Amino acid sequence: MVYDYVIVGGGIVGMSTAWQLKQRHPEKSVILIEKEGLYAKHQTGHNSGVIHAGVYYAPGSLKAKFCKEGVAATIQFCQQNDIAYDQCGKLLVATNSVEKERMLALYERCQQNGIEVELIDEARLKELEPNIVGVGGILVKDTGIVNYQQVTTAMAMRFEEMGGVTRLNTEVVGLSESAEDVTVSVMSNGKPDAVRARFLITCSGLMADRTTRMLGIETDFQIIPFRGEYYRLPAHYNNIVKHLIYPIPDPDLPFLGVHLTRMIDGSVTVGPNAVQGWKREGYGKLNISLRDIWDMVTFSGFWKVLKANFRVGLVETKNSWWKPGYLKTVQKYCPQLKLSDLEAYPAGIRAQAVMKDGSLVHDFLFAESARSLHVCNAPSPAATSAIPIGNYICDKVADKTGSGNAAGQAA
Repeated sequence: MVYDYVIVGGGIVGMSTAWQLKQRHPEKSVILIEKEGLYAKHQTGHNSGVIHAGVYYAPGSLKAKFCKEGVAATIQFCQQNDIAYDQCGKLLVATNSVEKERMLALYERCQQNGIEVELIDEARLKELEPNIVGVGGILVKDTGIVNYQQVTTAMAMRFEEMGGVTRLNTEVVGLSESAEDVTVSVMSNGKPDAVRARFLITCSGLMADRTTRMLGIETDFQIIPFRGEYYRLPAHYNNIVKHLIYPIPDPDLPFLGVHLTRMIDGSVTVGPNAVQGWKREGYGKLNISLRDIWDMVTFSGFWKVLKANFRVGLVETKNSWWKPGYLKTVQKYCPQLKLSDLEAYPAGIRAQAVMKDGSLVHDFLFAESARSLHVCNAPSPAATSAIPIGNYICDKVADKTGSGNAAGQAA
């Protein structure tokens, strides 16, 4: 059988795309393949579960637009599918005069993006969060929490109910393209197989650059993995905060900083930091992949990123191995926490697209051929924005295929 569309990647962006593609084209055949035995096993299943409101993004940008749309779409999807969520709100806390200036700039950005926020002083902060210290803050009312693995699995169920096909435990090992179709060579439950389709969409996250190379598509980026390490607080701290507690980010740094996050299961986590990963899917403390390391050290952009962020990288690495340093980043706004309060919790890996010139890609990045579209970078917060991102990808596929010319009825 030749399918109309094949989607590679069962994270939330790939699943959202498959689900919406089938909604748009109920008469067409759509298959999604995923190498793991569960959906959302990597970035989607290892993030902090936050439904972001879009505080940090440039006004008028796609990221700002999609995030705002994504909050409403995610909550509506949860309501329709009986998925637990909580719009608990977020507090960005300034702890000194420098952070207070940055806070005011962030407040202006929120106003420009049409996000409902409240600027609060030290007294109001103490009233809202007795266990948090600071000189002021921004209360972001729309921010929430959810389990994105549950959201992705529910999307898969909706997709299958409409006639979509899913194949788990199916790893892509090769891609080839002809004038008529694309062949996806796979290992399925340990056996070689192939899936043919008239059009291919890849949403392969940590492997995005490798899937483009399989088709010989020339690109000037590479995926560099950054580990985000978390801790969980003991159960008696489950009510230590009522909101999510974030620091005011340093605009010169690429990541947001360590925060306190209420999880949908009732626990509270601390994190993440951002340290160089040496294995793309390395979630343990010691993870090394010779292939992944070789790809990095032979890519000029890696060395440029390393040079540009050398000092920050050293601090992050030190705090990764020296828990008191990590704790200090949290104690500046939650001083009562102690070293023994930081309990083990799984890490996450961020698939950071980096260009050859060393610049980090913070926007959408695509690669394509005649019969394929590759999502090379879906910027954070991709989980929050997954439904509008999936819709956007469907629009791009429609632009490429026209009215069914390249992705016609399956044979």
